Amino acid sequence: MAKSSNKITAAPELFAPAETQPATDLVAAPAKKPAKARGPKTPKSGAALAETPAASAEAEAVHSGATATDDRPTAEAGSPTAAPADRLDQIFDGLKQKSTAKQAIYRNTLAAFDCLRAVSQELVVELASKRPPLDASVVLEYRSINDMEFHIRFSGDLLVFVMHSNIVTFPDDYGPMPSAYVSGDFRRRFFGHIMAYNFMADSIKYQRLNDPGYLVGRLLVNIDNHYFLEGVQQLELPNNDMSDNVMTTNAMRLFIESAMIAAVNNDLIAPPLAEIQKINVKQKLENQQVSRGSKVGFSFSHEQAI
Repeated sequence: MAKSSNKITAAPELFAPAETQPATDLVAAPAKKPAKARGPKTPKSGAALAETPAASAEAEAVHSGATATDDRPTAEAGSPTAAPADRLDQIFDGLKQKSTAKQAIYRNTLAAFDCLRAVSQELVVELASKRPPLDASVVLEYRSINDMEFHIRFSGDLLVFVMHSNIVTFPDDYGPMPSAYVSGDFRRRFFGHIMAYNFMADSIKYQRLNDPGYLVGRLLVNIDNHYFLEGVQQLELPNNDMSDNVMTTNAMRLFIESAMIAAVNNDLIAPPLAEIQKINVKQKLENQQVSRGSKVGFSFSHEQAI
C-alpha cells in the first residue's frame, strides 16, 4: 500500500509543474479579452459607445458601408450625431426654391401674354372703327399664330409678339438687377420675357427671308407679377422702377400703343444705288427684291433709369 501511495503522490508532483506553466499562459491570454470586448460590434446604447472613444475611432476606421457626400460614414441608428446633408437634399432644395419660383413666373408671364392678346384685339377693333371709309384698303388685323406668338398688322408694318418659354436672369449690373427691390428676394432675379419685333408686312407675305426685323421692346415679368419694360428710345419709356410697375391691362395697352407708334414713325429707307447694281440667282429665286429696303432710326437704350 505504501508503495502504491508513493506512486500516486509522485505523479501529481511531476504533472503539476508541467501543467502549471501552460495554465499560466491560459490565464494571461484572457487578460487581453476586455480590450477586444470593450468595443462590441452591436452596442446596446449610445452612452456605452460614447464612453469608449478609442473603440469609436476604431469602428469608424473599419467602416465600409455607405457614405454621405462629405465622405464620412452615415450615422448609425440612434446615434446622437446628425447625418451629413445628402445630394438628394440639395436637389430637393433646388427644386423647391428655384423650380417652383420659375413655374410661378412662367404662369405670370403667360397671363401677361394673354392680356397683350386681348388688348391687341381691342386696339385693332377701335382703330378699324376710326378708319375713314375711303381708306378701307389699309389693312388692320390681329392674327394668332400659336400659343407663343401673335401678330398685329397695320398698313405696311407688322408687329410680332413672341413669348419665350424659358425663364432667364441677367448679370448683376444689368437693368433692374442692382435695385434694392430685386436684391430683397433672390426669386426676383428671374424673369419671363416677351419680345415685340417690327417687320415689314410684305417680308412675311412674300417670304423674303433675308429682310430684317427690329426689336422694338422687351417686357420682363417676375414672380410678384411686376414688370420691367425696355426698348427703343421711340417708346418714350418713363423711369422704370420695377417695385412700382404692377402688371395691369392699362400698362399692357400702353406698351402696344407705344410699339405701334414707334413702328409707324420709322419709315422704310431704300438702299443706295451702288448696293443694288447686281443680284445673284439665289436672291432672285428667293424673291429678294432689288430695292430691298431697311428701317433706320431705331436706337436701343441700354442705359435706362431705374
